[in-house]
Amino acid sequence: MKTLKITIVVLGVLAIIALWAMNVYNALVEGQEEVESAWAQVENQYQRRADLVPNLVATVKGYAEHEQETLEGVIAARAKATQVVVDPEQLTPEQVSAYQAAQGELTQALGRLIAIAESYPDLKANENFRDLQVQLEGTENRIAVARQLFNETAKAYNKRVRRFPSNIIARIAGFEKKAYFEADPEAKKAPKVEF
Repeated sequence: MKTLKITIVVLGVLAIIALWAMNVYNALVEGQEEVESAWAQVENQYQRRADLVPNLVATVKGYAEHEQETLEGVIAARAKATQVVVDPEQLTPEQVSAYQAAQGELTQALGRLIAIAESYPDLKANENFRDLQVQLEGTENRIAVARQLFNETAKAYNKRVRRFPSNIIARIAGFEKKAYFEADPEAKKAPKVEF
């Protein structure tokens, strides 16, 4: 009779541990899915920007044909930015950095393109150009919001992966920390203003 009671207690404890492990595992899966969803939104906003670029280039091209080098630079940067693909399940710092670098090149190229527009009053007055510029500015804001949301989601997931005792289940099941978007090192330098 005593062995039966001990067996029941042991089975009860094992059942509680199994339920706890299952709950932790499911929470880790949910967190991983949230990170991947947030990453998809980041990519979605960058794709929106990439989709706007050909229209912007075409509009500028009509006014500033002799600025061909800048236009080609924007097109090349867009092509490079859209070729960098990151697997959301393997968000390593290296992959996020490569993605961010390619997107940064496009940001710089677009900045040069917008600067050219300042030299062409007719272009600045063009309704299509203004509309595209407003859409691009809105998209840049959406990118910033999507990146912030991604970092917040990755932070919550990473805390779940690292906290005890869920880190035991995370390690056993192969859940790893996700990388964050970080500021571009060039962003730390103050822009040079010349008159």
